Amino acid sequence: MGKNISPIFLYYGVVPLIISIITIIIPAGNFLFSTSLPLIIGGCIAGAFASRTLLKTDDKSRLSLLFLFPLAYTAVLWAIFMLINGGFYGADSWIFYGVLHIAMAPIFFMSVLMGEGRLFLWAPLAYELAFVFTIFVSLLIKRVRPAINKKQVVTLLAVFILAMGTGAAVQWQRSKTVLPSYGFEYGGGYSSTDLTPYEVTNPDNKLPKLSEPSTFTIKNSRDMPILDGAEAAYPVYSAFANTVYENISKVDNVWDIVSFTNTIYSYERLLSGEVDIYFGAEPSKEQQEMAKEQGKELVMTPIGKEAFVFFVNPDNKVDSLEVSEIQSIYSGKIKNWSELGGKNERIIAFQRPKNSGSQTLLEKIMGDTPIMEPLKEDVPEGMGGIIEQVADYRNYDNSIGFSFRFFATGMRGNPDIKLLAIDGVEPTPDNISSGKYPFTANLYAISLKDNSKTTIEPFLEWMKGPQGQEIIEKIGYIKN
Repeated sequence: MGKNISPIFLYYGVVPLIISIITIIIPAGNFLFSTSLPLIIGGCIAGAFASRTLLKTDDKSRLSLLFLFPLAYTAVLWAIFMLINGGFYGADSWIFYGVLHIAMAPIFFMSVLMGEGRLFLWAPLAYELAFVFTIFVSLLIKRVRPAINKKQVVTLLAVFILAMGTGAAVQWQRSKTVLPSYGFEYGGGYSSTDLTPYEVTNPDNKLPKLSEPSTFTIKNSRDMPILDGAEAAYPVYSAFANTVYENISKVDNVWDIVSFTNTIYSYERLLSGEVDIYFGAEPSKEQQEMAKEQGKELVMTPIGKEAFVFFVNPDNKVDSLEVSEIQSIYSGKIKNWSELGGKNERIIAFQRPKNSGSQTLLEKIMGDTPIMEPLKEDVPEGMGGIIEQVADYRNYDNSIGFSFRFFATGMRGNPDIKLLAIDGVEPTPDNISSGKYPFTANLYAISLKDNSKTTIEPFLEWMKGPQGQEIIEKIGYIKN
């Protein structure tokens, strides 16, 4: 028995461990490819040597089965962990998978760091398939036909196919709700679009200028309220700072004064006192509760109007939706565009992260109707492995997304989307200003009542005045 096990220990333990170590010491190019290729080559070389062992032994049937067993082992192990984790490669329990596949541990460790969870299956499989393939080709060339227990071989193959099918089914089911990683390109992950054109330090920024000198200015940097807010509001408060804060582009700590960490974090910073004024849409119920729990009273100053819009790919035949139809889409009741007069295609309905400004408005529209689980994606997090987050919008033919009109058509300026009319009313400036468009939202400057900084109140008054409203309108929002 020991003689039969030792080749298995060598070829499925020692050899792949050595290859694993080599692949992480000498990385090159695409991680998936640079890892799989050495394993395939190593598997072929090891298989060629192993075939000699098979040719010399008298018990070829037993050894051939032992060489097939690891394939079934890998498939079953992968299927079990796919079922446990719902196909999410960022789950902590994959550590135990690595322990049970110890020869591939170095590669699995790097896979976690690189966010390449697919290697949990394809690393061992690449080596094992190459190994087994080479053995049988070698035996074929030598015209050796080992006595094979067909029942055992069929059983192992059946287990392998069943396990692979089970894991693939979990992955297929997950693909309906989880998209490939898309991620954020800008701002260290805070921003999904380039904010450089709106930065006060950019000499070529496109921030609007007043037609006459500002009636309100703040000279001392210590008196300048610290600003933060939603991504869609960044151009507004950056323009305010550019107009009111004297020589703001030359201030040493400019990024601390005109900051951006997006809706969720900036709101938390407002409550903690790190930020003086937060710019964005109405806070969510959870955010309002957060303020109450901390004993903070919010001062919500409306400074402009904006449309909350839904958009689709221009090739989509649907031009308008009823409010009830939007509720049915985002509750999962309506799942195909054919139910709305469009093509016979599944609706891919994108959402935004919980407590973001736009998601809060969707919740308001949905009322008591439960919102279905949002599409997710597995996002590489460098040293942190893989996290699962709400998927950012992709402009597929069958997609629907939502945002603020200015962000969708101005900041991101995507010409390949079509804004939908709601109840037959289009989100035009006139319809937004008059309130005819049903999803008109206020843009707020939110501060805390107990903030003692004396420049906050006059700054808010200036925003509501003629010059502040001029900035609002020139940016692309609708003035109050």
